[in-house]
Amino acid sequence: MAKTIFKKIIDGEIPADILYQDEHCLAFRDVRPQAPQHVLIIPRKEIESLADAGDDDTELLGHLLQTVRRVAETLGVASTGYRVVINTRNHGGQTVPHLHLHLLAGRGLNWPPG
Repeated sequence: MAKTIFKKIIDGEIPADILYQDEHCLAFRDVRPQAPQHVLIIPRKEIESLADAGDDDTELLGHLLQTVRRVAETLGVASTGYRVVINTRNHGGQTVPHLHLHLLAGRGLNWPPG
């Protein structure tokens, strides 16, 4: 299988505006933002979607959510609020087959989302 764009970012083959990284994940600005603050949080481990995460990924999934919280604090949006979205597979709107979380903030977000 060919490398996804996210794997190329992890490997340093494609530049990204990285806001946070550690041994488990990266957080970087989305190149097509849907809100004033739109950050993607991706695991370094290649997991195609949330539906493909195994029981052994529980700690990693928790780490990703804690990373969202840290990034929201860094961006100064934690007190006003933000949305976290995980699109899963085709009908869920997933376009890159690598698990990723969207942090959206900086404006009021409507419900339902679409």
